[in-house]
Amino acid sequence: MSLPPVEVPSGAMRFNSDSQKLEYWDGAQWLQVSTRETLTGGPRGLWAGGASPTLHNIIDYVTIATQGNAIDFGDLTQTRFTLAGCASKTRGLWGGGYQSPAEFNIIDYVTIASTGNALDFGDLNAPSYYRSTSSLSDSTRGLWAGGYGAPSRKNTIDFVTISSTGNASDFGDLTAAKAGVSGCSSPTRGIFAGGDTPTVINNIDYVTIQSTGNAVNFGTLTGVRSGVAACSNSIRGVFGGGGTPTAVNIIDFVTIATLGNASDFGDLTVARQTLSSCSSPTRGVFGGGYIAPVNVNTIEFITISTLSNATDFGDLTQGRRALASLSNAHGGL
Repeated sequence: MSLPPVEVPSGAMRFNSDSQKLEYWDGAQWLQVSTRETLTGGPRGLWAGGASPTLHNIIDYVTIATQGNAIDFGDLTQTRFTLAGCASKTRGLWGGGYQSPAEFNIIDYVTIASTGNALDFGDLNAPSYYRSTSSLSDSTRGLWAGGYGAPSRKNTIDFVTISSTGNASDFGDLTAAKAGVSGCSSPTRGIFAGGDTPTVINNIDYVTIQSTGNAVNFGTLTGVRSGVAACSNSIRGVFGGGGTPTAVNIIDFVTIATLGNASDFGDLTVARQTLSSCSSPTRGVFGGGYIAPVNVNTIEFITISTLSNATDFGDLTQGRRALASLSNAHGGL
C-alpha cells in the first residue's frame, strides 16, 4: 500500500544541493532565498558596442527590476561589434570584437554601479576574435569561448580573474571550433549553446567554472541556431532568438544543474538574431538584434521562473546588432 503524499507546509526551507542555494516553499513552488548584498543602483543590465550598420562604442544601461528606455552609461575603449561581456557584482568586462579590417583581443572593464567610460583590462589569451565569441562568469572568474579569428573558427576557452586586471589564461577547449555561440551560468557551471561551425548547430557544451579543462556535451537546443542571446538565474538557463540562418523568435530553457536537451519556454515579441541578453535572479532581458534589413533597438523581458512569451521593456539608445551585454545580478553570482 502506497503512502499518501506528504504536504509541504508553506514557509518550509530546504538546501538545494544542485544550485547550492537555500530555498523556501511559498505554497506553490520552491523559491531561492536571496543572500545577495544590496546592489548600489539595483540590478543593472549593460549593453555595449554593436553595428547599425555604423559601428558603435556606446554603453547603455537599464535597471532590470523596472521597465523603461536605456540610458547612456559611457563608451568602450574601442568602437567594435561581435564582442562578448561578463561580470561580477561590481565589475563588467567586454572582450574581443571586430572593426574591419581589425580583429581585437582587447578586454575593457567598467564599474557597474557608476557610469563612465571603459578602461583597459588586458587581452584575451587566444588570437584575436572576430565573429561572436561567447562569455559567462561566476562571482570571480570570467570565461570567453569560441569565435572567429581569421582564417578559422576557434574552440579556445580563455579565463580571467575579474577583480584583477591582466591578460587571460587558457582554460581548455569547446567540443568543436565554432562562432555565434551564447553563454550563461549558475554559480558552478557555465553553458555555451548554439553557434556555427560554419554549419548552424544546436549543441550545448558545459564547463565547471572554477576548474580548468575541456567542455563536455550537455545536450541540445530545440533547434539549430546561431547568434542566440543567453541569460540565467542560478537554476535555469534561457536562450532567445538567433538565426537558422533565418531569424527566429524561439526561447528555450534548460535546468543548468541537470544534463539534457532544452525545452520550449515561449517566444520573443519579434524574431531576431545577433541580439544580446542579461538577467537578474528573476528577470531575463533581451536587447537589440537584427531583422533583415533592420537593426532593432527593442528591449523585452521574461520572468525566468515562469514559462511565457516575452513582454516589451523599452528601447536601447540606438538600434544595433552584434552587441554584448552583462549584469551585476546574473545567475552565476
